[in-house]
Amino acid sequence: MALDLEFVRGQFPAFAEPSLRGQAFFENAGGSYTCAPVIARLERFYRERKVQPYGPYAASRLGGEEMDEARVRLAQLLGVARDELSFGPSTTQNTYVLAQAFGQMLAPGDAIIVTNQDHEANSGPWRRLERLGIEVREWRMDPGTGHLDPVALEALIDDRVRLVCFPHCSNVIGEINPVGEICAKLRGAGIWSCVDGVSYAPHGLPDVGALGADVYLFSAYKTYGPHQGIMVLRRALGEALPNQGHYFNEGALYKRLTPAGPDHAQVAASAGMADYFDALARHHGRADGRAAHDLMRAAEVERMGPLLAMLAGRNDLRLLGPSDPEARAPTIAVVPARPAGEIARDLADHGIMAGGGSFYADRALEGIGVAPDPGVLRLSFTHYTSAAEIEQLMEALEAVL
Repeated sequence: MALDLEFVRGQFPAFAEPSLRGQAFFENAGGSYTCAPVIARLERFYRERKVQPYGPYAASRLGGEEMDEARVRLAQLLGVARDELSFGPSTTQNTYVLAQAFGQMLAPGDAIIVTNQDHEANSGPWRRLERLGIEVREWRMDPGTGHLDPVALEALIDDRVRLVCFPHCSNVIGEINPVGEICAKLRGAGIWSCVDGVSYAPHGLPDVGALGADVYLFSAYKTYGPHQGIMVLRRALGEALPNQGHYFNEGALYKRLTPAGPDHAQVAASAGMADYFDALARHHGRADGRAAHDLMRAAEVERMGPLLAMLAGRNDLRLLGPSDPEARAPTIAVVPARPAGEIARDLADHGIMAGGGSFYADRALEGIGVAPDPGVLRLSFTHYTSAAEIEQLMEALEAVL
């Protein structure tokens, strides 16, 4: 069943906002539009529940229940236990705390593997563990294509490797990595896996339970929600890592790696993400929100086709990552002949909202021979982007390139 775009866009107040009329949003990888259920829940919490939660009086009790609802429903969508999901102020912050815990658990001489395809949030915190005597090995992508080859990973693994950190897909390369296959091999070798899903999750929440990742991280504000980082930490690893929270919270799995108190209102509002995914699935005759993944993904693949064909066919720019829409997410970066920031400014005059720069992926750009400054022009969209907006983008590119 084709995605009902009119229904989808009706769930996002931004598309009815007069100040945004006529502008096509192509910087979704930096943060998506927020869906109406999230906004409604956030406003309700601030109006009616802005008290200390989990107390005996009604406003407090209801506030706590809404926070719990967010955790329970998102965990169900992700195929994990409710206490294996936790909220933090951002994915970067969650990763730093996670790395701190690993630094306390690992011993000098142990090794971890990182990639040069990652956003800095899933690279820098792990590389800093070298200060503790932990060896950091780099799984490098192909310098010509940006492809991250699982065969190259196998050559890095020995009995000293304890953890491998890699992205579900890069925020500048866009190619979708075979997470399930990689995690299965790591699990068979007794190695933990940490997957950065920030650039993948906006295109359909994955079944993390089926993927087999020990850690899966993504950002709610890029998946139509509030500015929170969401971390799935599977029980076996979560209980093995040293507690990073208050000592009296050590027995609560979802509190062990979140030392700061959560933003109560934003956690509660995150249930609105589940509201949206459920509504999307039901509208299309599906049982629950887990079906939203395939609906969203199919629409994006269809939209990507004409744009990728156009970009791949030009001789005045370099397309990063695959030109096959089935192999990638719609986070599309190109290296133009003149500075990307200039082109982004020119595109704004044509009603195109896009950006230029390195997007915190300096190592990835350097790994494929691109200078982080001026970087790339990034054109990122999601399932709510229309065919007309793709056409508007292509016409604008023809005019400014």
